[in-house]
Amino acid sequence: MAIQKVKIWNYKIFEYFCIDLDSGVNIIVGDNEVGKSTVIEAIHLVLTGIINGKPLYTEMTQYLFNNSAVNRYLDSVARSDPEEPPEIRIEVFFNESDEVAFFKGKINKDGEDAYGITLVIALNDENGEYAELIKSGTEVKSIPIEYYEAKWSSFADKIFLSTRSIPIKSALVDSSLARYQNGSDIYVSRIVRQRLEKPEIVGVSQAHRRMRESFMNDPAISALNQKIKEEVNISDKKVELSVELLTKNAWENSLVTYIDEVPFHYIGKGEQSIIKTKLALTDKKAIKASVVLMEEPENHLTYPRLNQLIENVSEHLESRQIIITTHSSFVANKLGIDRLVLLSSGGEKTKISLLSDKGQFFKKLPGYDTLRLVLCQKAILVEGPSDELIVQRAYRDLYGDKLPIEDGIDVISVGTSFLRFLEIADNLKKYVTVVTDNDGNIDALKEKYKDYLGDNSKDYIMISYDPTDQTPHSGQIDKYNYNTLENLLLGANNLSTLNNVLGKSFSTDDELRIHMKANKTECALSIFESDTKIDYPSYITEAITHVRQ
Repeated sequence: MAIQKVKIWNYKIFEYFCIDLDSGVNIIVGDNEVGKSTVIEAIHLVLTGIINGKPLYTEMTQYLFNNSAVNRYLDSVARSDPEEPPEIRIEVFFNESDEVAFFKGKINKDGEDAYGITLVIALNDENGEYAELIKSGTEVKSIPIEYYEAKWSSFADKIFLSTRSIPIKSALVDSSLARYQNGSDIYVSRIVRQRLEKPEIVGVSQAHRRMRESFMNDPAISALNQKIKEEVNISDKKVELSVELLTKNAWENSLVTYIDEVPFHYIGKGEQSIIKTKLALTDKKAIKASVVLMEEPENHLTYPRLNQLIENVSEHLESRQIIITTHSSFVANKLGIDRLVLLSSGGEKTKISLLSDKGQFFKKLPGYDTLRLVLCQKAILVEGPSDELIVQRAYRDLYGDKLPIEDGIDVISVGTSFLRFLEIADNLKKYVTVVTDNDGNIDALKEKYKDYLGDNSKDYIMISYDPTDQTPHSGQIDKYNYNTLENLLLGANNLSTLNNVLGKSFSTDDELRIHMKANKTECALSIFESDTKIDYPSYITEAITHVRQ
């Protein structure tokens, strides 16, 4: 049992939004303020009734509503032609299963015959108080939230008084919060209850009662209560200090989980996140039913600890539905970049569908900055840091001392994995230029990039390289590859200019070539930081010009 689809109306950033979900892992990425957290929050709200760690009825506020919907309503009231106050509607569609059979129906916004549940936050004016308010001409500056109520119902039109009747629950893991919320009763403070059978729970409850009795019979407490009795005149009835024992499960509220003798809420947030995730993934009572929602799990975690957490998640990809937001390429790569949904402003969504190996390459080598490509506006792909520095400086010289990132263009070092990144760019129709050496074998280069050259060329992808073989036909050519960026920089300038920029005094071109080959990054950094402008090979400037279009 899993969530198949979510539809949202008038909730926070979304006037309308719809997202389809896979039954396994779903990775939601996007720029800031596009609604990633809102999607997670909306799902958790519908399934648990919890928002910001508290019940919805305590957190009801105008700020849950979409601003455009609110402003339209307030404008209509100001014109003395009031529209109906806006309502929030969130519909969660389940895939078919026996557990949700009685949720099937067509009582949803679009009349779909499906399994699901709806949360509506809307005006309830049974007593006519809101109508009287509008008639009175009282100036309305905000949504009359005091007349609003939340209602859950199935697509079969069955009303739920609470979320307890919803068979699928969500566990929210958000390491940015001091405390964690969890709709499937896996609160860290309830670890013991979740793992104990009924006779064991009775035993714990009795032990808690004996602890209270021992506390009350302690001479220090008896003496203190006698003093209160004699000196405190606040009631005719007996006044004393004790520990709470009013309900049969009072012990639950008294227990605190310790990790190495430290209360859970005092340990580091990274450790909290790992423990909370393990609990959410291994809950025995809802192993087939719960949805794990994870908000940027990379927060507060070192690389090894993040790897540990993602390994824990990976072990349960087939048994749990996991919906995760992240800005981490490592997280996206390890969990499968083919499971990624790119969320853009306005609620636009794009799924990545890799054909070559379905992201297996990046799972095995997760250090690649794939999300830099996914999230940027445009990109220039280069092989290594020396190429990156030269392209950055060339751009700055060409366009008014600005770096490419200031114009929304990211220069990304991808090693030799150009084709892997191009597959992602092609999938997203991302404007990308590859800057590469021809290594003296232009035919091999054309074969490598045949899907992006000639008849297969695409407007948004350019492969930029020097079209000539620079290898001399005589001399000691074995000392140097003449078809690399370093030699082409020498060809675009001269020995004197580069000696000046690099702070060297080589007497021959070959001496300079050999030095630049052995010190690629150091030389590129000197060029990047130099006060002297140089000229650049035409394929570099053409690449930059293309990506700026």
